[in-house]
Amino acid sequence: MKAGIHIALVGNPNCGKSSLFNALTGLNQKVGNFPGVTVDKKTGQLTLGGHPATLIDLPGTYSFYPKREDEWVAYKVLMGVDLEMHTDVILLVADASNLKRNLLFCSQIIDLKKPVVLALTMNDLAAKKGIKIDIAGLQADLGIPVVAIDARKNKGLTELKQALIGIIETPRSKNQESFIDNKNLAPVAIDAFKALFPTQSDYAALHYLMHHEAFPLENEMQDKIEQIEIDNQFNHTKTQAQEILQRYGHIQEIMKHRVSEPDPAAKKKRTDILDNIFLHRIGGYAILLLVLFILFQSVFWMAKYPMDGIEWIFTNVTTYLNQVLPNAWWEDLLVNGIVAGLGGIFVFIPQIMILFGLITILEDTGYMARISFLSDKLMRKVGLNGKSVMPMISGFACAVPAIMSARNIENKKERLLTIMVTPFMSCSARLPVYTILISLVIDKKIYFGFLSLQGLVMMGLYLLGIVMALLASMVLKWFIRIKEKSYFILELPVYRAPRWKNVGTTMVQKAKIFVTDAGKVIMVISLLLWFLSSYGPSQQMNIVEQTHTQQVIAHPEQQAHLDKIYHTQKLEHSYAGVLGKTIEPAIAPLGFDWKMGIAIITSFAAREVFVGTMATLYSVEAADNSSLREKLQAAKRPDGSPVYSFAAALSLMIFYVLAMQCMSTLAVVKRETQSWKWPTIQFFMMTGLAYLMSWLVYTITK
Repeated sequence: MKAGIHIALVGNPNCGKSSLFNALTGLNQKVGNFPGVTVDKKTGQLTLGGHPATLIDLPGTYSFYPKREDEWVAYKVLMGVDLEMHTDVILLVADASNLKRNLLFCSQIIDLKKPVVLALTMNDLAAKKGIKIDIAGLQADLGIPVVAIDARKNKGLTELKQALIGIIETPRSKNQESFIDNKNLAPVAIDAFKALFPTQSDYAALHYLMHHEAFPLENEMQDKIEQIEIDNQFNHTKTQAQEILQRYGHIQEIMKHRVSEPDPAAKKKRTDILDNIFLHRIGGYAILLLVLFILFQSVFWMAKYPMDGIEWIFTNVTTYLNQVLPNAWWEDLLVNGIVAGLGGIFVFIPQIMILFGLITILEDTGYMARISFLSDKLMRKVGLNGKSVMPMISGFACAVPAIMSARNIENKKERLLTIMVTPFMSCSARLPVYTILISLVIDKKIYFGFLSLQGLVMMGLYLLGIVMALLASMVLKWFIRIKEKSYFILELPVYRAPRWKNVGTTMVQKAKIFVTDAGKVIMVISLLLWFLSSYGPSQQMNIVEQTHTQQVIAHPEQQAHLDKIYHTQKLEHSYAGVLGKTIEPAIAPLGFDWKMGIAIITSFAAREVFVGTMATLYSVEAADNSSLREKLQAAKRPDGSPVYSFAAALSLMIFYVLAMQCMSTLAVVKRETQSWKWPTIQFFMMTGLAYLMSWLVYTITK
């Protein structure tokens, strides 16, 4: 077997492709973008017969006639015209409980005459429906290996790998019988094309004739293919219609002989029964609110003990280092720069993992698609449609991939509106900010034995983001003048038990991404802030130093108190202090002090940096070993009032809900819209709204 095998993993949406990808590759995965487009490229490594192989998870698609950008990506890779990526083998995934629809795409891939293995998933679901499939007979009819698998339980994976090894070592013959007689659809045109490309199959020839303009061919070759179309009066629409009819005719014959199904009217499907409950015109919305409520309550109560444990560890590490290390600049850097920054990263890992785990469970069970269905009616009133819900819900995790996923929305106006309002959704980067502020000013009250007041406030912040997104869309729809008809077509997957291994893998991956990606930014900014808050203009810093020395000599019995004043004054006269004091007049009406101002500025790199910034600033200022939460609670203004009063903390939370504080999001909006116009509008709209609402909240509550 040759080394470096590239395997394309393809299939219809919701066919179990992601489960198989995770089962085959485990955590050995990498996510990026396909060159030149905004579609996710997910690759993973596995070993087949002792040789390395790369598995490429292509976007889900229903047929070889692409409409969306992600479908075009899959199509070009399968057609072999993607200049950056080639495939040696195609691993096709099909839903055994919905085989007829899946066989259309399967039959088209077979006719490319490339090495193909078919993996049948959802076999347990098919069995529950009373569907029986003759695997051996199906394999004989299709002419390719067919393996029944259950990726969630690791069943059939050994047989699947053996099938892949076998087809790599013994590829299919190019002369093997096609699923349908493709050449008969346009015989003369196909012969003329194959005179130019003799190695292409008849079916590939048809698609070159249909889509050659989208393929990377030289102008001379484009002209020759176009001339073949003209000479033979090649009709795209008619050819496609004839092909699909012939394929379904053959599929019907296969289904008749190889698949036995019970009378669909004999037993009402479990999915239909559940949909009558979850999609009820009144009860469905009540259940949705309950699900969201449980989601945000869980983020608090499930993460409490691991967060407390991590906080305890870092507090004790700080205490130990202060005791054993000499008083030097590098000790200050280590304790107040590096350790404080790391503490601001690791303490929020439990909440990040829990949030992503719960969202994955909603996706796995099929309920996330129901949320889209329930929301369509409301979404249309504000200029969006039900498909906008998926990117917006994904925005709870991160706005960057959420905005990229809006490519699935065919309507240009609705896609642009979705891109513009998705950053209002409270992403996981805001979670550390909410958590620390809520813990400062909201009591740990429990109502009725299970309702957490802190969880209710957290849910309120998330709901505020949703409401503001809808209101913003309602306003923006009058200014975006794109007229295009909109259709909402959504496949509702069957209800399934969550794939716990997939949930665990996702939680670990997201925690890893948070630590490595966000963590890098937090650490860099923490170290920069340590420098800016430890050093300042030499003349001012010398005065602070001399004044402190004189006071200690005069009043040695008050050294502890004088040291605290010294650290505070040193921070205020540092470079960070000068910057904070400069912007303080602009943010004072919102209830913010100069330290919050510094945190807001650094948050434009990444919102979660807020906590790291405060950890660094207060660690530099305070010489004790108390936790960040305790330092923030003890912080006082010059008049003795708490810095983090209820009004100030609430104002800051509102600001973080609404402000556009993510340079990565602005960059991806620019890339998606191909213009700086929309990210500029987005930045000033969101930041202006955040300032206004924060001022209003602070004025009312103070």
